Amino acid sequence: MTTKHDRIIQYIMNLEPGSAISVRRIARELGVSQGTAYRAIKEAEKREYVKTFPRMGTIRIEQDKKRGIERLTFAEAATMVDGTVLGGHRGLNKTLVKFVIGAMTPDAMVKYLSSGSLLIVGNREEAFKLALEHDCAVLITGGFDCSDEIKELADQKGLPVISTSYDTFTTATMINQAISERLIKKEILLVEDIMMEEPEYLYEDDSIKEWSNFLKQTGHSRFPVLNRAGEIVGVLTPKDIPEALSGTVGQYMTRNPITVTKKTTIAYAAHLMIWEGYELLPVVEEGRLIGVVSRKDVIKAIQYMRSQPQMGETLEDVILSNFGSKRIENRVRFTGKVTPVLASQMGAVSWSALAMLMSTAAIVSLKNFRQSDIAVDTFTVFFVQPVQLEDMLEIEVQPVEEGRIYNKVEVCVYRDKELIAKAMLAAKSMKK
Repeated sequence: MTTKHDRIIQYIMNLEPGSAISVRRIARELGVSQGTAYRAIKEAEKREYVKTFPRMGTIRIEQDKKRGIERLTFAEAATMVDGTVLGGHRGLNKTLVKFVIGAMTPDAMVKYLSSGSLLIVGNREEAFKLALEHDCAVLITGGFDCSDEIKELADQKGLPVISTSYDTFTTATMINQAISERLIKKEILLVEDIMMEEPEYLYEDDSIKEWSNFLKQTGHSRFPVLNRAGEIVGVLTPKDIPEALSGTVGQYMTRNPITVTKKTTIAYAAHLMIWEGYELLPVVEEGRLIGVVSRKDVIKAIQYMRSQPQMGETLEDVILSNFGSKRIENRVRFTGKVTPVLASQMGAVSWSALAMLMSTAAIVSLKNFRQSDIAVDTFTVFFVQPVQLEDMLEIEVQPVEEGRIYNKVEVCVYRDKELIAKAMLAAKSMKK
C-alpha cells in the first residue's frame, strides 16, 4: 500500500526541474499535514531530488547522471553573490558553462553569447533581452532591477535573471573562483565512481565449500561477509582460506573490516589499502552494504587520473609553478625564484610554505623515480633558515633508501650554494 510519504516523493519526482517546492503547497494539493509534507521534502532533499538555496527556497533539481563531477549551476552562482532571482526560476538548476562580461556594444556581445552562458552586466535593458534571445542567463550587477518584459521573457525561456548588489568585477571574480574550484574537484575521483554496486556477498555461517562454489559461479575471489542481520562483519579473500576446505566463513574471514562510504576519495581508499594491506573495501551507507572496491580498481583509477590533462590549478601546482626541474644521475634538482604566493605578511617565506615546497618536490621526484603513485608515511623537517622574496633557490631530492615498496628521500634547499633547509620524506609505492 502506498503511504502518504511515498505519494509526496512521487509528486516531487514528477515536477519539472526548477519548480519551487513549499510545505504549504504540497500539504494543500495532496491533502496531507504540513509535518508530513516537511518530512517528505527533507527525504527528497536527501535523495537529491530537491535542493534548498538561501534566498530562493527549495527547488526541484535534475539529478546529475555523471557522478563525481561537481557542476556550478545558476542557482549556486546566485547564492554565491547573494543574488535575488527576478525571473526564470525554472532554469536555476541548469549548468553554467561560462560567463561573459557585458562591457561591450550589443553587436560585439552577440559573438560571445551562447547556450549555458551567463552574461554579467550592469543596468542595460537591451543587453538583458539580447542575452535571453540567445539562450543566455543574465546576472545584473549594482543591485538594479529589470522590466516586466524581461521577467516574462526569462520565464518563457526558462533562463534565470538574477540581480546582485556587487559590482561587475567582484561578481566575475567570485564566479571565476568557483568555476576553478569545480574544475579541480572534477579531477578528484570518489569511491562511488569506481565501486562495484550490488556486490555478491557471503554470510558468516556459510560453509567454506559454499564459498568455493560461489567463487566458481561469480568469477570473483574476494567477498564481504554479513551476519543474518545484514551487518558487515568481515571480508574473505583467498589468502584467508586454508588448504582443507572445511568449516564456516566466519572462522577464517578477516573480522571488523574498515569500510568506506561512496564519498570517500580514491586517494584515501588507496592509502588504507597500502598501509593496512587490504585487498577489498566494503562500501556502506547507513550501515548497509551498497558496493565494494578492490585494490585493482583503485590502482586503475589512479592511473586514469594521472593520464588526464590538468583541468584546474591546485595549491601544489601553484607552489611549484615557478620552479623548473632537471634529473642529474640519481637525484632531481628544482631551480626557481621565491614568489609572493610563498610569502608571509612579513615578506619572508613562511615555514609552512617552505615545508610544502620541499614535500611537494620530494613527492614529484619519488613519482618520477618509481614511475608510480605514492602514499606518504612521514615527512620530517630538520631545520629551516629564513628565506626572502626574489631569492633564487635550488632544491635537491636524493634517494636515501630504495625498496620494492618502501622508499625514502632526502630534501636539501640551497641559496647561493648554502644549505638553508633540510628534510626527509618516506613513502610507499602504490602497487597492485
